[in-house]
Amino acid sequence: MLPYATAAEAEAALGRVMTAAEAAWFRYSAWTPDRCLYYHNVVILMVVYTLAPLPLALLELRAPPKLTGPYKLQPRVRLTAGDFLRCYRDTARVLLLTVGALQLVSFPAVQLVGIRTGLPLPSLGETAAQLLLYFLVEDYLNYWLHRLLHTPWAYRTIHRVHHEYAAPMGFAAPYAHWAEVLILGVPAFAGPAMVPCHMTTFWLWFLLRHVEAVDTHSGFAFPFNPTRFVPFYGGAEYHDYHHFVGGQSHSNFASVFTFCDYIYGTDKVHLLLFINQSHIFSISCK
Repeated sequence: MLPYATAAEAEAALGRVMTAAEAAWFRYSAWTPDRCLYYHNVVILMVVYTLAPLPLALLELRAPPKLTGPYKLQPRVRLTAGDFLRCYRDTARVLLLTVGALQLVSFPAVQLVGIRTGLPLPSLGETAAQLLLYFLVEDYLNYWLHRLLHTPWAYRTIHRVHHEYAAPMGFAAPYAHWAEVLILGVPAFAGPAMVPCHMTTFWLWFLLRHVEAVDTHSGFAFPFNPTRFVPFYGGAEYHDYHHFVGGQSHSNFASVFTFCDYIYGTDKVHLLLFINQSHIFSISCK
């Protein structure tokens, strides 16, 4: 909640006229408690989880295999509407019971680290720099936690749930044991805890991170995907191999980039060959 009763008071405190974005933020948040602004994360998560994987799900269900085959990483695997709905139902339940419940009790931590809701809004440069840092921090910490989840006990007890989909799809990105959802939430929050940001950047960070997870679990590799131009980005091909191998996988642990796998020797080079006429899917690694 902003400490200004009117826009004139806000502009007087800023010493300048508010930008259009700041004026919109003032109108939206001036009388909204900070706690409620933080709770928006649950709504953002569920909206993104519902909508981001939907186009590719409809493509797989409606488009003929001859059209999707050249781009589908495991073309012999065909998912049904029931598969998508079952995954969505189970995942949404876990997200609401874990992330939703966590949001209700974690607001003091957000206050403690200094996530702010006031004016001015951050510049585009500041927002971009913080988001890049958050991706790097999350990628590094997630890499090590993911490796730990592939130890025998952790895989058998927790991580095997996520690997139930050997041919991943966007809706399966956060499909996991409730404990894994909480464990992997730590790297996602670590960046904002290290370098506090504005609440709008906080929202944007979790939105982008979830869209990225949907992309890497999409099961498709399109030549026009803009992420192909992101340096060191793993993408769907990289992570699909990890799912294909499953519990025996000792490589391709990184969640976003590939340099941790490269530095620590877990970057198994994989070759995905698609022979559309016979729908042969083969993988080889060094």
